[in-house]
Amino acid sequence: MNILKFIESFANESLMESKGSRRESFGQFSKLGKGLALAAIPFGLASLSTSAYAADISPTPSTPIGALQLALTLEYLEKEFYQMALDSSVIPLLENLGRDRKVFEQISQHENSHVTFLIAGLGGTASANFVPKPTFDFTVGGAFSPFTDYPTFLALAQAFEDTGVRAYKGQAGNLISTPDLLKAALQIHSVEARHASEVRRLRGLKGWITGNERGAGMPSQTQAVYDGEEITVQAGYNTAALFGAAAGSESFDEPLTTAQAVAIANLFIV
Repeated sequence: MNILKFIESFANESLMESKGSRRESFGQFSKLGKGLALAAIPFGLASLSTSAYAADISPTPSTPIGALQLALTLEYLEKEFYQMALDSSVIPLLENLGRDRKVFEQISQHENSHVTFLIAGLGGTASANFVPKPTFDFTVGGAFSPFTDYPTFLALAQAFEDTGVRAYKGQAGNLISTPDLLKAALQIHSVEARHASEVRRLRGLKGWITGNERGAGMPSQTQAVYDGEEITVQAGYNTAALFGAAAGSESFDEPLTTAQAVAIANLFIV
């Protein structure tokens, strides 16, 4: 999720109008978020404790607000992960002539912008739609060391970015009734995809996913991020028939359902 500059595109185009400042766009987006009825959301993240991410608890509902709440939680995760990494010494200053750190500094700025943007879309921090940041444990109880071991950091960064791409795609149906919110989500989705491709290449992988392969060096706990990506039949057409299973699966990305995205995030939520 790299260098499509979300901030610049957001500054140049209002979500609700063909013209307007970035401040006005945030204001309009915020008003739209406030206007969506919270009463229609029986299990919004705003009403859940951290234990609600367990498999037997309903995740966010299939509504526009539920989609934004899930997106915000995933963006919280990425924002904190990259900030903690940049605050540590895990990203080598001299790796690839310092390029690696510059990449993650830029990605971190994008994630910060996404969080601010989604909070505005939910009506602000005082809104009943707002969901606070969960408490994250990126070591998963000491199983991982992402802030002292660079390969582990890169592996988790890949998992988080690949999750984000599939999760945003999975919420498209929940946003179809609100075109402005769908447009906003797609603007973020494409940036997340660029992040994912960049991180994968930093790890020496192709920029896209082949089958349900998570890639060398990825912890087994991240397999859920890639399960389902091996599908090769699209709209009744078997893409593997002419190009083989690998190219066929690479040609189309598969979405993650809300429950699947929540289950993945739950691994890192205390």
